[in-house]
Amino acid sequence: MMNTPVLYSFRRCPYCMRAHMALKYAGIKVELREVDLTAMPEDLLEISAASADEVTVPVLLLENNSVMHESWDIVKWALQINDPDNYSGSNNEFLLDAEILVETNDFSFKTDLDHYKYADRFPEHSMQYYRELCEEFIEELEEKLLVHEFLLAQKMSLADIAVFPFVRQFSLIDKNWFDQAPYPEIQRWLTTIIDSTLFENVFQKHKNWQPGDEIVYL
Repeated sequence: MMNTPVLYSFRRCPYCMRAHMALKYAGIKVELREVDLTAMPEDLLEISAASADEVTVPVLLLENNSVMHESWDIVKWALQINDPDNYSGSNNEFLLDAEILVETNDFSFKTDLDHYKYADRFPEHSMQYYRELCEEFIEELEEKLLVHEFLLAQKMSLADIAVFPFVRQFSLIDKNWFDQAPYPEIQRWLTTIIDSTLFENVFQKHKNWQPGDEIVYL
């Protein structure tokens, strides 16, 4: 049996960033294995073949050899183990609203985000068209941030961890446009999280893992 869980990850993947933030926040020690998405290591292929239809990251291999493939599941698992600042809320009061946001974020917004980011691959419509689709979700978040400092309350919650990496990616596709866009609350919220110790601790570059490498912990 392993001493610590193993997280296979890719630094620029927003799903992975979400998992990193939750695990780091919860203080859960994991072995971090950054991978090359074009050359997945055999260890990852082996554990994924037995439990998933396709190999994606993040993948969390637990001490009992069970495998978690979904980043949102990793977030919830981590916070169930340790939630020092009550990101889930009293009696998990934030969980349902977070689930609703994640549903929109991970499906319709992520699809629109990919089209916007790789607009040249989807010539059916313009980059601006795809951006305007993304803005439907961005406007929803802007309205929430007019009410609270963070998405669900005056403090961080699991919803902020879950959505932030994707909104950050949206902001960077055309940063000049975004910096002038009418989303001051989104801009404030992003800056707050980017400047946080939590983000600073997880947004670090590591070389791609190879068998036999020295162990790197998240």
